Amino acid sequence: MSGFLQGKAIAVTGAGRGIGRAVALAAAAHGARVVVNDYGVGVDGSEPTSEIAAAVVKEIGAAGGEAVAVADDVSSMEGGERIVRTAVETFGRIDGVVCVAGILRERMLFNMTEQEWDPVIATHLKGTFTVFRAASALMRKQGGGTLIGFTSGNHQGSVSQANYSAAKGGIISLVRSAALGLHKYGVTANCVAPVARTRMSANVPMELTEIGEPEDVAALVVYLLSDAARRITGQVYTVAGPKIAVWAQPRELRAGYADGGWTPEKIAAFLPGTVGTDPMPMLERLEAMAEAAADGQRPNA
Repeated sequence: MSGFLQGKAIAVTGAGRGIGRAVALAAAAHGARVVVNDYGVGVDGSEPTSEIAAAVVKEIGAAGGEAVAVADDVSSMEGGERIVRTAVETFGRIDGVVCVAGILRERMLFNMTEQEWDPVIATHLKGTFTVFRAASALMRKQGGGTLIGFTSGNHQGSVSQANYSAAKGGIISLVRSAALGLHKYGVTANCVAPVARTRMSANVPMELTEIGEPEDVAALVVYLLSDAARRITGQVYTVAGPKIAVWAQPRELRAGYADGGWTPEKIAAFLPGTVGTDPMPMLERLEAMAEAAADGQRPNA
C-alpha cells in the first residue's frame, strides 16, 4: 500500500472490532503508528476486557506495523487524556484521532430510563469530546492535526434510539464547532456516517439497500487523515459500500416577517403558506415501511 499516512501518529477509539478495527488496520497499513483504544465492552456496554485492543495491536505488529493498546473508557476525561498522552509518549506526537467507540441501549422514548440514556450519551458524545479536547490542545500547539468523529444517518431521528440519535446529532455539532474554532490553527474536523456490516448493524429490523463493509469506511477515514484532505473541514460524509455522499450544512430554508410583532393569530394565518415546513424524510420512510410491514413484507431502508 501507499504511505498515505507515513510517519503520522493516529489514535482510534473503539478499535477492537468492526469499523474501528478496520480503521486501525488501514491506518497502520498506510504507514501510521497507531494507538488502539477499546474498552472491550459488549454492544450494550457490558463486560469490559483489555484483550480486545491488545489483539488488534498484535495484528498490526504481525503485518509489520507499529501500535500500542490503551483499554481506557473514553467516557472519562482521564481516559480520553490517556489515549492522547500515550500517542505522544510512545510516538512523540499526535496527528489524528478517530472516535468510533459506541454502545447501544434501545428503548422507546416513553420507556427509556436514565440508566439507558446516560451511558449512550457518555460513550458516544462525551467520549468524542474527551479525546477531541485532549488532542486539540496539542494540535493547536503543533499547528496542525485531524479530528474525526463518527455519526450516523440516525442523527435525523430514530424510532427506538432517541439516546443514540441525540448523541450522534451532538457529535455533528461538536465536529462543526471544532472545525470553526481550530481552523486558524491548521486543525481540521470532519464527521463520518457509515453504513457497514458490524455488530451494531446486525440487528437492524429492515433490509438496508445501501450497505458496505468496515474496510470501505476505513478507506475514507485514511483519506481524511491524510495531507491530501488538509483543506476539508466541517463536513459530514456517508460511506455505504460504493457510495460516498456529503450532507448539507444547516441553514435557514425560508423566513417571513411581521409588522408590529407576532401574535398566535398572525402566525396561524401566515406560517403554513409562507414559511411552511421542511419535509421529514425519515418520517416518510417510516410510513412506507409501516405499509410494507402491513403487507407482510420485510421493510427496506
